[in-house]
Amino acid sequence: PKVGYARAVMVGDLVHVSGTTGTDPTGKVLAPGDAYAQAVQTIRNIENALKRLGLGLEHVVRTRIYLTQIDRWEEVAKAHAESFGEVHPATSLIGVNRLVDPEMLVEIEAEAVA
Repeated sequence: PKVGYARAVMVGDLVHVSGTTGTDPTGKVLAPGDAYAQAVQTIRNIENALKRLGLGLEHVVRTRIYLTQIDRWEEVAKAHAESFGEVHPATSLIGVNRLVDPEMLVEIEAEAVA
């Protein structure tokens, strides 16, 4: 409500998951300085958003990963690969200057098909 967007929106069979970070339910950034742990938590948060719509990570067809320290891409890629297993969504990994909170290293968007 603070920013005026939904975590996930379903239009027909297509689900758009907003940019998601490695935060707890109160918005506190988890694991400051740890790109891998933040990516794991980010994907858990995406999974929780999908569950509320009756879907799971197996429905994800695309992700977009934004990373503030692009040289740490392997840590984030490892978390992505472990989380999605055999799903293999199309993805992009983009280096950015910073995210809303300086402790945030990773933000991920996802698209899923029901």
